[in-house]
Formats: sequence, C-alpha cells, structure tokens
Amino acid sequence: MNITFDNKVAIVTGAAGGIGRVCAELLAEGGAKVALVDYHPERLAEATKNVQKKGIAQGYRLDVADTSAIAPTVSRIRQELGEVDILVCCAGIAAPMLAEEATEAVWDNMLAINTKGLFFCNQAVAIQSMIPRKSGAIVNIASVTGIIGMPPPFMTVAYSASKGGVVQITRQEAVEWAKYNIRVNAVAPTMVVTDMTKELLEDPEGKAAALNLMPLHRFGEPYDVAAAICFLVSDAAKMITGVILPVDGGQTAQ
Repeated sequence: MNITFDNKVAIVTGAAGGIGRVCAELLAEGGAKVALVDYHPERLAEATKNVQKKGIAQGYRLDVADTSAIAPTVSRIRQELGEVDILVCCAGIAAPMLAEEATEAVWDNMLAINTKGLFFCNQAVAIQSMIPRKSGAIVNIASVTGIIGMPPPFMTVAYSASKGGVVQITRQEAVEWAKYNIRVNAVAPTMVVTDMTKELLEDPEGKAAALNLMPLHRFGEPYDVAAAICFLVSDAAKMITGVILPVDGGQTAQ
C-alpha cells in the first residue's frame, strides 16, 4: 500500500518538535503542502527549513490558546497554500500533578491549550475549508491518560482531563460532521520520547515504572505516532471516523 498526499494541503499544529515535526515531515514526503503551526518562533523556523528539504512547507506562528488568532491564521494558510484537506492537532503541554495539588492556574492553562485551542482549530478549519467543500480529515492528539487512570508516578489530573476532552470532542465532531464527509479521529499515545518526556525518562525509577506499563516494554518514538496519524488522514482510512487509536505498546489492553 502506497500512501500519498499529492495535491493536498495539510496543517500541523505543534509542528516545531516531537510528534508534530515528524508528522509534518511525513506529510511533505508524501506530497502534501504543509503548514507548520507553532508558538515557538525559533524552533518553528528550524523545523520549517527541515521540512522544506522534503517538500513544500511554510511556517506560521500561532498560540492556540489565543483563540481569536486561530481563524485569521487558517485564512492566511488558505490564501497562501490552498484549501485545507488535512488537519493534525499536535499542540499541547503537560504537567504532572496530583489531584490534591492541582491549581486553578495550571488547570486553566492546560485546558486552554490542549482542549479549547484544539477545538477551535478544528472548528476554524471545518467552517472555512472542509464543510464548504464537503471533504476533509482531522486527527487530534489525545493520550492514554484520556482513556484510563494512571498509577504513580504518572498522576496528571489536569492533563488527563484535557485529553479526555479531546476524546469526546473527536467523537462528537465525527458524528456531527460525517454529513459533510469530514472524518475526525484521534490517536492516544503512551509515553513517547520527546522533549516533553525528557525529564521523566532521565530518572531511572520513573523510566522503569513507565516501561512496566507497556507489554511491548519499550517507549514510543515520534515516528510511531506520526505514521499512525498519516494512515488515519489518508484515503486508505476513508471508512474510519470517530476512532481513538491507542499507540501504546499494549498499555490499554491490560
């Protein structure tokens, strides 16, 4: 099976690093014109140059927590690259925190980026480009923490709540937008080796505890998740919508 994205325009948020960056690379290699969206200007510029070596790509700075800026950014991408066929929402933050230690500030920031910002990216792309054309594929980044409770030392109540929200946003959009031929799915990764998990994985006890959660007994790599995303947004998955696909080494099968 040869998956390609010729003549398609893709937006990837959180594209300056980790899963988002690899996803942008794979989409560009497959022939898509890729809009890399991220909050960090220096990292975004570097990632964009790297993706441009593999295909057509352009960088756009956006803080998804600033919901008023989302629709204008999507409009600019449409003007410069074309109507949007694919949206991948990877932008997100994490903060380990016990339920009894959670603060309102952390809670609000987590949901503003991981859940609210993600939804309004979905909405803006759907309204501007996908609903009028009755075509599109969206993949949101959820997490195993949005599906199951986590044991010590991985209790992340605000993060889990934000990713649980992503799960339900994905399912609801899939049902509502099916009439427009828009497919909406999510991936739910386990621990993936990125800058976000670096501190935990440098701790021998934390690393061992994380490995013990997964029957495959290895950490995910950004490519593992990006490859699953690219399948879900491809025509090979044209009968798949409303799915939350764990990329978790068997963690949620236990």
